[in-house]
Amino acid sequence: MTGSQLQLRALIPHVGEEKLGNREGKVCWMTQDIELGAFKREIDLRQFAVSLGYAVDRRESWRGSTVLRRGGDKIVVKRNGNGHYVFFSVRDDNDHGTIIDFLQRRGNRSLGAVRQILRPWIGRPAIPSQFPKLEPTSSDRMRVESEYCRMTNALPHPYLENERRLPANVLLSPRFAGRVRIDRRGNAVFPHFDVSGLCGYEIKNQGFTGFAAGGKKGLWFSHSRSSDRRLVLAESAIDALSYAVLFPDTEDRTRYASLGGKPNTNQPGLVQLTVARLPEGAEIVAAFDADEAGRMLVNMVRLAVANVVSRTGRNFTFLVHLPAQDGEDWNQVLQRAASPEHRPDQTNFGRGVARDRTAIGQYRGPCEASDGKRVTR
Repeated sequence: MTGSQLQLRALIPHVGEEKLGNREGKVCWMTQDIELGAFKREIDLRQFAVSLGYAVDRRESWRGSTVLRRGGDKIVVKRNGNGHYVFFSVRDDNDHGTIIDFLQRRGNRSLGAVRQILRPWIGRPAIPSQFPKLEPTSSDRMRVESEYCRMTNALPHPYLENERRLPANVLLSPRFAGRVRIDRRGNAVFPHFDVSGLCGYEIKNQGFTGFAAGGKKGLWFSHSRSSDRRLVLAESAIDALSYAVLFPDTEDRTRYASLGGKPNTNQPGLVQLTVARLPEGAEIVAAFDADEAGRMLVNMVRLAVANVVSRTGRNFTFLVHLPAQDGEDWNQVLQRAASPEHRPDQTNFGRGVARDRTAIGQYRGPCEASDGKRVTR
């Protein structure tokens, strides 16, 4: 027996020397199994792929998963509940698994050949990783992300452009590019994120609203920039996009987010984290539906802003902006504005104060803002 086999044998309860042959065979099998487990847990599949010429797609990667490309090959790397680095291919549903499967699928190698390639990666001196730590992901989240990554960017999107009146130039803009996808059924898909990354997605089509099976609601986000000074929060992603069309920011310093309907227990905390990332003096706009549910969301966001102010001492301006007509949402306002019978003076498309603004408040420290008033300390 080798030294490592003897060490493992010393940990196994003694059952008599007459069992030695069987025990040695079991120890050898256990040693091989431990080695395979080490390959899967200890070798960062992202770094290994980069060593083979893969490049990280940072625009499509997020916390909890990394997208890498080499030629026509596109993979997503995560960690499963066992702590193993795992991957799946965006191009091939059958191409997925651990680093063992990754090598065997890309070279028709035997398991013995794979072991020889990976052994030098175990026990090598620690080097600073170029990647953030990947936290283990549940099987439900992995299925959600696998489905989402196989969808394409919504260009063009007949439902959004024709039915919802969202112009292609907005969907294509750098602010929103890649934040709307289309599935094989032609549905519009809007990804939701939480602190660990992609957690689910809204599904929209004519007469249909759904959510990813096994997913959980987080927040849908546009892209953000360090120069942003404004956050618009809406009930749905379509409402947020509609608001961007109706009230364009010519300086492009506004980021957008939505909740996807009635909030769950995690979303108020996510709203607080989103507000906390804004700079001093930023403006938060509650652009919800003009109904009871929308006004409840306004109060939820107002409380979230107040909590951030109380914790950080930073100043924010909080605005409530609901459609003028009771019961409407911002996409209905957009559709009405785009209709042939619409008169140009019925909707304010410019920047600045909107005609149907319903409440203004400003937080200066931990005080509570009142509708329609500026409150200072």
